[in-house]
Amino acid sequence: MNCSQCGAPLEQGATFCKYCGEPVSAQPQAQAQAPAQAQGGPAPVVINMQTPQQQMPQQAYVDPNMANMINNGINPAWPVKSKVAAGILAIFFGGIGVHKFYLGKTGMGIVYLLFCWTCIPAVVGLIEGIMYLCQNDHNFQVKNQVRVQ
Repeated sequence: MNCSQCGAPLEQGATFCKYCGEPVSAQPQAQAQAPAQAQGGPAPVVINMQTPQQQMPQQAYVDPNMANMINNGINPAWPVKSKVAAGILAIFFGGIGVHKFYLGKTGMGIVYLLFCWTCIPAVVGLIEGIMYLCQNDHNFQVKNQVRVQ
């Protein structure tokens, strides 16, 4: 048997298609072929009368976790980073911008390096490190465009 939605082969006793997630219904084509073949006659020919414009497009399989991330504003293509590592790097090495390089913000990391002699980036890095550690995972991910490990 094949799925009526996407045409993928179905396993015996399947209630849902594992490719498109469509519930499996009793297919009249398969049931109609069985009596004709049992009688020794030719199998009936089923003709698709729909034009290509009327046919339903095939649906791609979407991972539920990925759909949940997209609905929450998190891009699955963002790199995976650790919030704790970013916070510790900001607290201890924030003066030279190591945490900015870690999070992929190279331009800001260079700015921190250029002004490290003023000690301003060290103070800002300390504050940012505390903020990273106190933020919830969702806010950290969206603000820094990373996925939490």
